[in-house]
Amino acid sequence: MNRKNILLKAFVMTVLIAFLAAGSCASEKAALSYRYNDTAGTVHPYPGVTFAVISDLHLYDPSLGTSGSAFEKTMNSDRKLLLDSIDLLDYAVESIVASGVDFVIIPGDLTKDGELINHRLAAEKLKTFTENGIAVYVIPGNHDVNNPGSVSYDGDGTKPVPAVSAADFSEIYGAFGYGSAILHDDDSLSYMAEPADGLWLLAIDACRYRENVPGHEEIVSGKISQKTADWIASALQKAENENKAVMAIIHHGVVEHWKGQSKLHPDYLISDYADFGKFLASWNVRAVFTGHYHALDIVRGEFDNKFIYDIETGSLITAPCPIRYIDISNNIMRIRTETIVDKIHPGTDFAVNAHAFVKKTVKLEAESVLRRYKVPLKDTDYISDAVGDAFTAHYRGDEDPALRPSFNKKQLGLWGRVVYGQQQYVLDGLWADLYPADINVSLDLSPR
Repeated sequence: MNRKNILLKAFVMTVLIAFLAAGSCASEKAALSYRYNDTAGTVHPYPGVTFAVISDLHLYDPSLGTSGSAFEKTMNSDRKLLLDSIDLLDYAVESIVASGVDFVIIPGDLTKDGELINHRLAAEKLKTFTENGIAVYVIPGNHDVNNPGSVSYDGDGTKPVPAVSAADFSEIYGAFGYGSAILHDDDSLSYMAEPADGLWLLAIDACRYRENVPGHEEIVSGKISQKTADWIASALQKAENENKAVMAIIHHGVVEHWKGQSKLHPDYLISDYADFGKFLASWNVRAVFTGHYHALDIVRGEFDNKFIYDIETGSLITAPCPIRYIDISNNIMRIRTETIVDKIHPGTDFAVNAHAFVKKTVKLEAESVLRRYKVPLKDTDYISDAVGDAFTAHYRGDEDPALRPSFNKKQLGLWGRVVYGQQQYVLDGLWADLYPADINVSLDLSPR
């Protein structure tokens, strides 16, 4: 093939990539009408309180199977330490109880794939908190309800196992938010609770489990209905009328966590996230705790004269396996993050292997995408290694561009350079840590 034909092929494939990216990554517009709070109103200070955050537990009962090609395929297709999920949760519960916090919040994905047996196990583990006087508030994640992926593993195949409905979820976790809620949304599993005097917690369910279809994967993206949007506005109006400060939890992000996330991974942000973030901020919700993306990251959304911090907590079963401890006093939120991947199996290479496992699974996913674009094997390996480094840094938080491994585009062939050029924004975005810091930080929640 002569150079002219090579360049023509590169041009055609570049256009194709752009077309496919636009088609596969465009987020759904919810076309909601939000009732913003446009009044000057009093912005109520946050009361003094301490709490912990753990997210994306993906708890897995080993009785569902731990061997065979089907289970191995599942393990290699994701970055979760499923076989260690119980040990990690047990360690987290013990540490949090010892800390003496007032309550715990969990922003979704309590189970691997919504299996009834795993939900019951999760509820049993969470009882340790309430038995020690520590309240717990949960919401579902995309994996938790009506999930067609609820299976057990048997050799090279899987078998369906009972999943939970929305009604089952609220019953199983009745002691962890739903039973003590002061307000309930009739159109979702959203609720409002009061974990401390003067503080209301808005728990938002944006998962699309009603749309899940047997035989297909669960829907990952998140959106809310008009009814839920109206309920949220009414609940926030009530909080304002009763002089309550409000913070929120939701599984999906409400602020973009790196420049380009909404293009590559729109399913990890709530649909029309910019409008939704502005909606919450207008009602003086200045902090929202999220999960879903398995990364340690905090960003600040600015909306006219209001703001909101999206405080994302990484998965408890994805290295570095974090717990966040929060202390609020004098309207300052102090966040301390403990990582436990290096604590559950002391004296072993578990932590090193867990971090390597994250990079390996991300790299395998990148390789799969690059192969679809017919990138040569040598270039695929080089690019996917850089992708693995970038995502690993993002999962750990406080990304340092100075630690970014060098990348020489001249080592790529012509087609590899074309594809890399289309996707370079991903690596650049992941390595650029947006304000503020992610791991240990103090956030001023005072209004402007």
